[in-house]
Amino acid sequence: MTKATDGYSLLPDEDEPYRSCKSKRFITKVMFMCAVCRPVFGARMGRPNLMERWAKWPDWASKEIYIQQDNVTPHINSVDLEFEDVANSDGFKIQLICQLANSPDTNILDLDLGFSRAIQTLQHEKPCSTVDELLGNVCSSYEELSPQTLNKVFLSLRACLTQILIFSGGNNYKVPHINKDRLKRTEGLPNALDVDEKLVRDVLEYLQLPENNAGGAYDIGPLSTAFGF
Repeated sequence: MTKATDGYSLLPDEDEPYRSCKSKRFITKVMFMCAVCRPVFGARMGRPNLMERWAKWPDWASKEIYIQQDNVTPHINSVDLEFEDVANSDGFKIQLICQLANSPDTNILDLDLGFSRAIQTLQHEKPCSTVDELLGNVCSSYEELSPQTLNKVFLSLRACLTQILIFSGGNNYKVPHINKDRLKRTEGLPNALDVDEKLVRDVLEYLQLPENNAGGAYDIGPLSTAFGF
């Protein structure tokens, strides 16, 4: 409903805005469920809506899809028979994976990568005094964000994943800046970021050591075969 702290520009004789609440611990908050995917741009495509486009899935697009979720308790297990029945119908192969622990930079909605922050910035510009008004402000702020904003966040995710490879799965790195606004003005934003072949080989060797087999639930077989392991 409000932020714990806020800044205002006031005239010398202007009164400060009045706010009151029991304490910072009792500021009304609402949890939202949101799912996003990388925008696909074309002549008639804007922000993607997976549910609307499901029946119109293009023939050229892969039907092997990975859905990542965080590890909150209400989420279903990655091995859920009811989900698998639906996810493997109509030619689709949809796999559910969980975000790794202690890795907030792999969550596209996380504040560190900016999408939720971008929504919240717009939301805080809209006054509200009830929960219903808050819900409306958040939904309208989501709709106001351009798909280009989400696309830039996905590029930041790719850059973070590269750093995780460099640090052998660690999180002791700084979120890289790749000058997305400058790239957009000049040569255009890339669809993907290149990863050095030697880095991939080093990571595969690292993962094959018995003491580093924490990710055994993930199939790296095709990648290992492609690189001759």
